[in-house]
Amino acid sequence: MIRKRFRISDSIILFILLLMGFTSLYPLLNTFAVSLSDRAAANAGFVYFIPVRFTMDSYKTLLRESAFFTSFRISLVRVALGGGLQFIMTILVAFPMSRQVKEFRPRNVYMWFFVYNMMFSGGLIPAYMNISNLGLMNSIWALVLPGAVPIYHTIILMNFFRNIPREMDHAAYIDGAGPWTLLLKVYLPISLPSLATVTLFSVVGHWNEFFDGMIYFNQTSKYPLATYIRSMVIPTDLTRLSPDDIMAWEKISDKTLNSAKIFVCMVPILLVYPFFQRYFVHGIMLGSVKE
Repeated sequence: MIRKRFRISDSIILFILLLMGFTSLYPLLNTFAVSLSDRAAANAGFVYFIPVRFTMDSYKTLLRESAFFTSFRISLVRVALGGGLQFIMTILVAFPMSRQVKEFRPRNVYMWFFVYNMMFSGGLIPAYMNISNLGLMNSIWALVLPGAVPIYHTIILMNFFRNIPREMDHAAYIDGAGPWTLLLKVYLPISLPSLATVTLFSVVGHWNEFFDGMIYFNQTSKYPLATYIRSMVIPTDLTRLSPDDIMAWEKISDKTLNSAKIFVCMVPILLVYPFFQRYFVHGIMLGSVKE
């Protein structure tokens, strides 16, 4: 009876997990199917998981759209600059904050400052005025500098550093190591799970962020990819298009083309995530508590 009860409970748990997995994958599968479907079927809402009247016209049109690939390149630059800057600044802030008060006396002052700023922000208008007064409008630096020190990432990494046995510090100091040697040769090599976790957060955050591009850029040609997709529309003035382009637009709709753009936008994250996934849960668990 006990074994049967366990089997029933396992079946229920499995059903719930499958249902949750289906709920999570449905938007992705539907978007991909719509991007490969005929415009009439997509507009009529007949597409669910399998493309209806399979066609690659949306992707062929997308390959001819230079604005999309310009925004794609800008997002890649943003991820490289913003993710790299956040990675460096998170380490440089988290390490001294993980020290005891006798080693870093203003530690508690900085900690309260960080916690307060994590709970309350200055507001949208002051942020816009600050970026404008610094001359960063329409610049890639307007996208990466405001979030250069992510406080949540810093707290995760700080707690991970604090869980490292203090005996390792003492052994390094006995061997003549200074703070930089301790950080680079002792702490960072054994902090791979937390470093991978905060890196994943930074990459996904920069790649998906669209709002700052809308408020800091007044030139659509400089939009990052997420902002470009947020504001994308299908052109209505067909008189400026070539006959081949007009024929291409007749085969697609805004729904199929936008689905193709969204799916292509998701591909880089889908490719990057598996390399960090095995460190993700481990890093969150180790960096979220202090023993």
